[in-house]
Amino acid sequence: MSELRQLPRVLIVDDSRMVRASIIKHLRGHYDYREESDGEAGWQALVLDHSIQALMTDLSMPVLDGFGLLERIRNSRLARIREMPVVMISGDEDESVRERAKVLGVSDFITKGTGGAELLSRLDSLIRLAAAQRELDKSRDQQVQDPDTGLFTRRYIELQTAQALSHASRHGSQVSAMLLGFDRFETLRAEAGPEVAKQLQKRFARLLADKVRKEDSLGHYDDNAFVVVSPGLPAASCEAFGHRLRAAIESANIAAHGQRLQLSVSIGIANSPDDAVTSAGALLELAAQRQQLAIQAGGNQLVGVGNQLRVVAAPAPVAAVPPPPPPTVAQALDLLRAGQGEALRPHAARLAAELLPLLALIEQESGVDLSLAALKERILDREPKK
Repeated sequence: MSELRQLPRVLIVDDSRMVRASIIKHLRGHYDYREESDGEAGWQALVLDHSIQALMTDLSMPVLDGFGLLERIRNSRLARIREMPVVMISGDEDESVRERAKVLGVSDFITKGTGGAELLSRLDSLIRLAAAQRELDKSRDQQVQDPDTGLFTRRYIELQTAQALSHASRHGSQVSAMLLGFDRFETLRAEAGPEVAKQLQKRFARLLADKVRKEDSLGHYDDNAFVVVSPGLPAASCEAFGHRLRAAIESANIAAHGQRLQLSVSIGIANSPDDAVTSAGALLELAAQRQQLAIQAGGNQLVGVGNQLRVVAAPAPVAAVPPPPPPTVAQALDLLRAGQGEALRPHAARLAAELLPLLALIEQESGVDLSLAALKERILDREPKK
């Protein structure tokens, strides 16, 4: 029994008992195995049984078919499930069926009459490849810099975020986190090629590195997500910066193979203490969830603090990405409501000047003397000379 438990475990999902028995006959002595009769039961087995290293599944099954099961696997948030080798057991399906399975991320196909030697050889290759990829990923996670973009790795950025939160907690400050990535990146990679996609990410990383503040931490969060952690930056300022980035990417003139790429990014923002999170992982995960909401809303969007269920309207595109501007009147009101009025003191004279026409109208309509002449004189004295 101890030898059996040490063998790699394969999950077989097929509604035909005869097909399962035929496959098990080939696997016995070489692999441990588990069998289920429908896709839903197979999915539950994958979630609960951490020893499963590969899946063999039929296409046509009750409750949840092979396509649905494969789609769940490739969209799983658990890396051990998302990256698992999946072998489709096919019959006489036409080529379009196989093509759909390839698009969903199937690893290989076998027919129901595949011989034992070939089946074992394919499984062995897939499991070894998956194990090698896990070791590579583990090695990359231990690095400080991502080898492709040169940015901080996810693990290191989590440590940086934890330090920033600890400092903010001691000094009554705040931390904003912005997660962003290209929309429809897998389609772009398939159409333009992996090398073009990699070069595009490098250019984007350089753009971000040029625009973030020196005190910010910039990292490569996952395959298609970058993260900016900004100590001391209010959520409103972080959102304004994100909107300008979004607009700059949308209007960028980047071509591949002689054709202009239609690029856009989706952005999620979280902030402590505006959001009730106390750990680095929770702050980054919340920003990631909001980025997913932006993607689900159609992409080229930003979802910020307090906007989990709606998309923040974005301003018109601009040609460049300037430094974050001083707050607008609307942003100033938001900061005041959030108890962050201290940050507005350097901008008080300019904000008052912008409000003068509104105050004049109020004075005229209400008949109340607001002493605007004296206020205007004070503002002019405080505004910097040009």
